[in-house]
Amino acid sequence: MFGATYFSTSNTLPNGKTEEGITLLGRTIKYPTTASFLGTEKSETSKIKVKAVDSIVQNIEVIIDEEDENVQDIVEQKKAVPKIPNLSKIDTSKIERIQYPKNKEAFLTQLKSQLTADQCRIIHYGDSQIEGDRMSGYIRNKLQNLYSGNGPGFTPIAQVYDNISAVVIASENWTRHAVFDRTTKKFDHKMYGAYTTFSRFTPYLDIVADSINTDTLQLVKAKITVKPSKMTYLRMRKYTNIGFHYGNAQLPTAVKVFADGTLIKAGDLITDGNYHDFKIPLTVTPDELIFEIEGKMSPDFYGLTLDGDEGIQLDNVAMRGSAGTIFAGLNSKNFSQMYTALDPKVIIFQYGGNSVPYVKDSLEVENYVGYLKNHINWLRRKTDNASVLYIGPADMTTTENGQLKTYPLLPYLIDRLQLMCKENDIAYWNTFNAMGGENSMQYWVDQKLAASDYTHFSLSGTRIISELFFLSLYMDLTNK
Repeated sequence: MFGATYFSTSNTLPNGKTEEGITLLGRTIKYPTTASFLGTEKSETSKIKVKAVDSIVQNIEVIIDEEDENVQDIVEQKKAVPKIPNLSKIDTSKIERIQYPKNKEAFLTQLKSQLTADQCRIIHYGDSQIEGDRMSGYIRNKLQNLYSGNGPGFTPIAQVYDNISAVVIASENWTRHAVFDRTTKKFDHKMYGAYTTFSRFTPYLDIVADSINTDTLQLVKAKITVKPSKMTYLRMRKYTNIGFHYGNAQLPTAVKVFADGTLIKAGDLITDGNYHDFKIPLTVTPDELIFEIEGKMSPDFYGLTLDGDEGIQLDNVAMRGSAGTIFAGLNSKNFSQMYTALDPKVIIFQYGGNSVPYVKDSLEVENYVGYLKNHINWLRRKTDNASVLYIGPADMTTTENGQLKTYPLLPYLIDRLQLMCKENDIAYWNTFNAMGGENSMQYWVDQKLAASDYTHFSLSGTRIISELFFLSLYMDLTNK
């Protein structure tokens, strides 16, 4: 049996995967090669890869450990001193740099102008790699420390996963509806807003289409409690500019807002069906902010924004299972109304990983990237000349011939994404290269820096990747 391994060879299939086997009369019988059978092929490659990735991680851990935030870091003065990264303690040549469109200087000049403005909203769209404010929270904290700003930004009302950056407790009658959720029916109105999701406290009904006699409807009460999170960065525990975003209101809805038990605002929501922001300005951050809502039919609530009065405001918009190809299918008027109010100056996209297990060949990769480009450009046209950055997919591992290997079409996908970004005035950061390249995910899993699904980073790994991205951006903004 072992002797047969000498006749086995490794062959490349049309989808880029390799298959080991013995070829007889034009047919291949699956059988391991001698190297894979003995495991000798893997050992030398692993040693080289571990050494290379180890140097990347250890290099960046120095600056992360040094900059860990603690209680003594609280600064009460109105203008805190910007926290500048100490680059003298790391080898900056190991930092994966951002790739820019042709006119790099013009791109960076505009981006720096936007980041240093009195207010700069950044919206970070992505898949489950940023779920729970991962990556976004770290990047937000770094940018707020550098350019000022407070608050965690956007948070949905009906929570489906833990969010470390804000505590939001909704009464049990709230339901969540996301355009990217394949398990639920989509609404024909397609008005999911800029954050691609909304929450309701009554089932959706169309008064005209469903011939609803509104006199027969009962008043329904709902409640939302918001508290600063003790698990997040200090700057995100302070917010004084609250946005309560809603639309598609068909019947009167009353809202009362209490800060630490004191009524601070009351009013009725506008019932013209359009997008609106029920704004709550504060002088200090309350320990507890309570919304009491009452109406016969719930509007669509797109969520809350918890911001400071100046500086960086960064929203995390995580879409589990999404490949980023949902934007152009949204209601254009509704989306535009919300974007006009939010006025984002910078958009970050982070997609691609969810497509990797399903693309079968290079043509499907090209089709996906072309489709994604259309959605990005659709969204960008809704902005006032926002800068666009793209954080590419990380290494992802599958099993081939009993060995863990990078998905064969992932490098080609990354190549196509880079080209698409370059041709469409988008800055691209290569997560795959930053973490060590092909077959690096196994190291990250072994070091507890990534999950056992060989796809998602752990919290520790997320901090390292986020720091690598931030440092790359910082060095470009400061000409380092």
